[in-house]
Amino acid sequence: MKQVSERQLERFPIYLKYLLSMRDSGYKTISSPVIANALSFSEEQVRKDLQVVSSNNGKPKLGRDINELIEDIKAFLHYDNLTKAAVVGVGHLGKALMNYKGFNDFGLDIVCGFDIDSNLVGSQVNGKDIYSVYQLSNKIDELGLEIAILAVPLSAAQDNADRLVNAGIKGIWNFVPVHLNVGDDVVIENINMASSFAILQHKLSNKEKN
Repeated sequence: MKQVSERQLERFPIYLKYLLSMRDSGYKTISSPVIANALSFSEEQVRKDLQVVSSNNGKPKLGRDINELIEDIKAFLHYDNLTKAAVVGVGHLGKALMNYKGFNDFGLDIVCGFDIDSNLVGSQVNGKDIYSVYQLSNKIDELGLEIAILAVPLSAAQDNADRLVNAGIKGIWNFVPVHLNVGDDVVIENINMASSFAILQHKLSNKEKN
């Protein structure tokens, strides 16, 4: 993969979502200025980003082929090969994640869930089986799981992270607002909704003062 900044990596899924919506609306080509205007990015920023991923240069006045650009972004982000994942903790958030139908467009295939609640084990969410967390070590290899999406209560986060690491999971998408202690060979991406909301509130407050 070409060297890009985290900011750039954050933008590529935004480009992809927009391009998918434009393709579904019937558009065949698109230009950097159009993308920049729609997403409130600078034209220079969009051009530089697309140069990183594009297999072909755009045509003057016509721009780039949308389908080709979508495939280029998917390939760059490894979205063209679905990564199998499981949700650990099938409460309200876990069920919402399992029911979301847009993950496949971004290379993520949630195939099942795990929970400790005997009332949930053996049931399904969106056609996907719910297993006991005590089956983790068997099911990870059996189902080819690469990523775990952690959505358990805070008090259970570290115990479940330990279970996942011991079972062989190398990537955790953590929705629990707590620091997890895992080995250096495990990649964790923390999604802290409380912090995100605090930033939103701060920006909103500043805007109201201006």
